[in-house]
Amino acid sequence: MTQSLTSIARTVVAAATLFAAIPAAQAQGVTGSADAGKKKAEMCIGCHGIKGYQNSFPEIHKVPKISGQSDKYIVSALTAYKKGDRKHPSMRGIAGSLSDQDMADLAAFYSSQAGQAPGDTAAPATGLAAELIQKGACASCHGANFAKPIDPTYPKIAGQHADYLYVALKAYTVEGHNVVGRGNPIMGGVAKQFKPAEMRELAKYLGSLDGDLQTVPQSRFR
Repeated sequence: MTQSLTSIARTVVAAATLFAAIPAAQAQGVTGSADAGKKKAEMCIGCHGIKGYQNSFPEIHKVPKISGQSDKYIVSALTAYKKGDRKHPSMRGIAGSLSDQDMADLAAFYSSQAGQAPGDTAAPATGLAAELIQKGACASCHGANFAKPIDPTYPKIAGQHADYLYVALKAYTVEGHNVVGRGNPIMGGVAKQFKPAEMRELAKYLGSLDGDLQTVPQSRFR
């Protein structure tokens, strides 16, 4: 039996709110310092501090823009890599070396680097993209403009690299693989609705939107 769009959206929001409480609780009481995070970011800038830098695993794609993401989302993502819920050898190795304080400091540093804030609504999707946005109920968690999520532990996705969004969506559909995949049950349920070509179309639309995510190049890479 097919659920209505409204029913699906409510289910996604309710379940996602529950799961978001887990990483938030882990970081409770830890206050990050942007100044400390700047010093600790040396391990990050070789990928995230170079505009257009590409990763070749599990396929060629630009590394995500993380400057401007919320501090709580960055902590959530790093925690997922450390626990193995997000499977990526390089990121798991890095995250595994970080303490809660390290994560909070890095998150404070990167969240302080947001670009110009976008408007309250995104450019309306048309055609297939509009159908896919509705099908995935994306705005239910990521906000009407996809740059102001309903919970700070969810990522901003407006203006993110389209090829990265595509790879991330595909990762949520992978099960039982040692080094590829993401174990979020909410996003897994959403992503598995789409064919690869639909994921590409959805990622292309989201990547075309205005957002405050950016790559801030370090002086040595300018």
